[in-house]
Amino acid sequence: MKGIHKVVVGTKYLKYEFELRRNLTIIRGDSATGKTTLVDMIRTHMNDGESGPVTLNCDKSCYVVEGNLWKGQLDNIQDSIVFIDEGNEFVRTKDFARAIQQTDNYYVIVTREGLPALPYSVEEVYGIRTSGKYGTLKQSYHSFYRIYPDSTTENIKPEKILTEDSNSG
Repeated sequence: MKGIHKVVVGTKYLKYEFELRRNLTIIRGDSATGKTTLVDMIRTHMNDGESGPVTLNCDKSCYVVEGNLWKGQLDNIQDSIVFIDEGNEFVRTKDFARAIQQTDNYYVIVTREGLPALPYSVEEVYGIRTSGKYGTLKQSYHSFYRIYPDSTTENIKPEKILTEDSNSG
């Protein structure tokens, strides 16, 4: 699966809209920013379909993978967008890293932890920004923002560059 895929998921009172550009997207952020709510909404739509309270507009199917049966769940998902909420320990394993590299899915992983086994781009690490009002019946709108900016505001001329190779032994 290649290209940019737009996802719009929402209810009467809450809406998320974002684009996925690469096969791995990481969502980070503080508590109560809506990360788990996003995954819960995808799960609700997955379980209830069009008759449920959640609407989902995307050119690909969206799924939530979780728990100890993740391998079996992934085996049945192709050409789709897979959401994984924080708390699923399998995302930090090399077994998971190998498994997702053999699929054609896009993955959205919610985590506060580092994921050293996964080859994700720093450009695809996001937080969730909220606009709208809480405590009223007005719709809250959520969008993603990049954690690491595209460019710096000044020219950097390093004398030395130090890198780390976690697989160097």
